[in-house]
Amino acid sequence: MTEITAAMVKELREKTGAGMMDCKKALAETNGDMEAAIDWLRAKGIAKADKKSGRTAAEGLVGVASEGTKAVVVEVNSETDFVARNDAFQDLVRGIAKVAASTNGSVEAVAAATYPASGKSVADTIKDAIATIGENMNLRRSVVLSVEDGVVATYVHNAVSDGLGKLGVLVALKSTGNKEALNAIGRQIAMHIAATSPLAIRPEEVDAAVAERERNVFIEQSRASGKPDNIIEKMVDGRMRKFFEEVALVSQAFVINPDLTVGAALKEAEKTVGAPIEITGMARLLLGEGVEKEETDFAAEVAAAAKG
Repeated sequence: MTEITAAMVKELREKTGAGMMDCKKALAETNGDMEAAIDWLRAKGIAKADKKSGRTAAEGLVGVASEGTKAVVVEVNSETDFVARNDAFQDLVRGIAKVAASTNGSVEAVAAATYPASGKSVADTIKDAIATIGENMNLRRSVVLSVEDGVVATYVHNAVSDGLGKLGVLVALKSTGNKEALNAIGRQIAMHIAATSPLAIRPEEVDAAVAERERNVFIEQSRASGKPDNIIEKMVDGRMRKFFEEVALVSQAFVINPDLTVGAALKEAEKTVGAPIEITGMARLLLGEGVEKEETDFAAEVAAAAKG
């Protein structure tokens, strides 16, 4: 039995672009024969898939799935919107969302979970899809919310299919009240979150570093007025109160009824639900958010292709 060295794994990885563990397995399966290992990876579609892994995948779909008092939202990226409109890709995202609902919601846990239709892990199922469709894809984000008693309402903005779209929202509501009425107000709040993208549920939960940056900006802006420090401090305090009102969910003007804050709207809803309501969690995934898309020169691509 040939010893599989780190140098051999490194060489195979450089030749194929495959992952280290896949390269190690390929060499083990072929008794260290480099060319046979390359063919093994090609036969599995791994080399083909991983060679595409450097390409930016900022398109794709966001999928949501519910299971009792638990719901999940996932983002699965592709390189082009064309693939996102593919039925096979939509089925894949929908299936991954259902699998994610049985995990703790971390990307690692979802990737390692078994995808029922293939009997393989989600990660390997995506890799197979890359080899079949010929485009880079990846599971980028996943969030699971649950409540002991209540509902996790979901909303998909501009849905392209059942539970699939470009923007997905979850909001967890804890309550012993009527679940149908609770889900109705939950869906409205989820729509509100889709529209306003709050930074936190309550003002005191806004990230301290974010709040500090805003305060420093307000201080510099106020100093330009030339007013005394004690006046500047009051000005900054006033602007910070307004900032917290604008970015915290419960203090925002409710998009469904701007005469009420979201917190006040929840209080009103308690009359219909028949019990107190507490928002315990929220998640908002916008497709491609934070991904830097590569700028491509179409003319250069055509010229390169023409040269073979």
